[in-house]
Amino acid sequence: MHVICTAGHVDHGKSTLVQALTGVDPDRLREEKERGMTIDLGFAWLPLEKGDEASIIDVPGHEHFVNNMLAGVGGVDLAMLIVAADESIMPQTREHLAILDLINVNRVIVAITKKELVEDDWLDLVFTDVQELLKSTSFSGSKIIAVSASTGEGLSTLMDAINQLLGETEIRSDLGRPRLPIDRSFTMSGFGTIVTGTLIDGKLSVGQEVEVLPGGSKARIRGIQTHGKKIGDAIPGSRVAANLSGIDHKGIQRGNVLTSPGWLKSTVAMDVSLSVLPDAPRELRHNMFITVHTGSNETVGRLRLLESDRVGPGDSTWAQIKLENPIVVVKGDHFVLRSNRTTMGGGSIIDPHAKRHRRKHLPLLEKLSVMQQGSTRDILLKSIGESEPAEFTDIVNKTNLESGTAILELETMETDRLIVSLGKHIIGPGTYMFTSDGWISLGGQAKKFLNFYHQQFPLREGAPKEELRSRLGISVHIFDEMIASLERDGLLIEEGPTIRLPDHERNLSDAQNGIASDYIKRLTTTPYSPPTDSTIDPEIMNLLEHNGQIVRVNETIAFAKTAYTEMVDEIRKFVQTNGQITVADVRDLFNTSRKYSLSLLEHLDAQKITQRVGDIRILR
Repeated sequence: MHVICTAGHVDHGKSTLVQALTGVDPDRLREEKERGMTIDLGFAWLPLEKGDEASIIDVPGHEHFVNNMLAGVGGVDLAMLIVAADESIMPQTREHLAILDLINVNRVIVAITKKELVEDDWLDLVFTDVQELLKSTSFSGSKIIAVSASTGEGLSTLMDAINQLLGETEIRSDLGRPRLPIDRSFTMSGFGTIVTGTLIDGKLSVGQEVEVLPGGSKARIRGIQTHGKKIGDAIPGSRVAANLSGIDHKGIQRGNVLTSPGWLKSTVAMDVSLSVLPDAPRELRHNMFITVHTGSNETVGRLRLLESDRVGPGDSTWAQIKLENPIVVVKGDHFVLRSNRTTMGGGSIIDPHAKRHRRKHLPLLEKLSVMQQGSTRDILLKSIGESEPAEFTDIVNKTNLESGTAILELETMETDRLIVSLGKHIIGPGTYMFTSDGWISLGGQAKKFLNFYHQQFPLREGAPKEELRSRLGISVHIFDEMIASLERDGLLIEEGPTIRLPDHERNLSDAQNGIASDYIKRLTTTPYSPPTDSTIDPEIMNLLEHNGQIVRVNETIAFAKTAYTEMVDEIRKFVQTNGQITVADVRDLFNTSRKYSLSLLEHLDAQKITQRVGDIRILR
């Protein structure tokens, strides 16, 4: 499926030629028919060889409606530049051709219309003018065909050229991520909401859940039409009318994007490669306001030049565009900049979700160059390094690579130890990745924190896992896998809820050993009624408990381990003989007080050694 758009000056016969080729009048608005001038996008379809069809988007030529023209020329395979024989090249001829060049339309064919109105000598001059115009663009050498829509002369030659050029055009690849930049939204009685656009990057199917961005409203596709025919699936590169359920057309406007839920995010800042037109009337300045056109969207933005303060006609530069309203774009999309209703330049989007940068910063400029011209490996490595740990789906969407291509390259990169992956054994959705440098840096940060923690708390087993996770800024759902991988690398050891360095040992100093020995001695002096007013450093207490020298039954009472073991054994024997035990029995058994007896039994309940039944305890 292919898409053709018209381009050219107002009243040069674009709509008339489309109707002559297709039999369809693309002017759909009453005021267009009354005035004989296209003011908004029109649509028709053209039968091709071998039973194929091409969609035709007829765009307005008047300078006041260039914004409408820009909404229709995204995603086209072939542009027909229309030049009237009786007027030759006019202002919008030049502007439309410049726009086609800026948005990277690959093929152009020039139709010189109204052939019947001029003599052959004049027609030859128009041919020469058009050839000179094309020389300054990437369309130099494009076919130029003179036609008459009223007599039909030249139409068969034009059709042959169209068939040839579209036959040489590669079929659009299906990236599995459909995008339909919406150029019309309306309601139809008995159907509801209808949106139209040119489908790119993936297919849409009847019954599919979709999302309208920006905004994120969800809907479901009730029906799809292409060229007035109902179909079940729409493929990339086709003109599509989608009937949506669950959404009001008033909430949808030109510039929105219809897509599958979850993968696209709107943006308000993007890094771009910018070229200024050679015949731009003035230079572009840092921080100036401009109008940005991309896809079917038009919005105002502020231009931030990253290399200099000004960029003149014919020059190129790196820039960032800060947008007043969110838009939806991906890497590689093209854009056009206009100012005061004049096309100034345009280019391609390098990073659709850009951060604010330091201007005139060489590493930034090098990164942008890699993102634009680097190999697939270079682009993936830069993208992962910018957002590590980077999730596979986010990286694929950011780089706009086909999933299979990305997987093959990432697997090779992991084998070559350029990246480290977490989450799944096979790289794919749900896999998180670091660059090797990023992984080494992360390990260094973990080691530095743990070393600091061990110095601050030398008697603790290790740092709480959650504290380390917070310090490293790692998401909960990949933290455990990250720790396991760092442990396999020998950088740390996980022990229950704590993490420590492999060489960390919990040793008491001579002074602390004296304090600990004196404390245990006091506990064993009255083993069943140990003192509760003897406070020592909680860190020493924790270590004594960890080493099994004491047992704390609550916040205030601790028994020496020997006394605790003896008491538990006697309680077991008592219950086995008598079937039960009470607080009073424990008190009498060890000649202690109710405070100690009750605390000990509550502890044994918590340890599931005993079970309380009313006022008695039995063994579990």
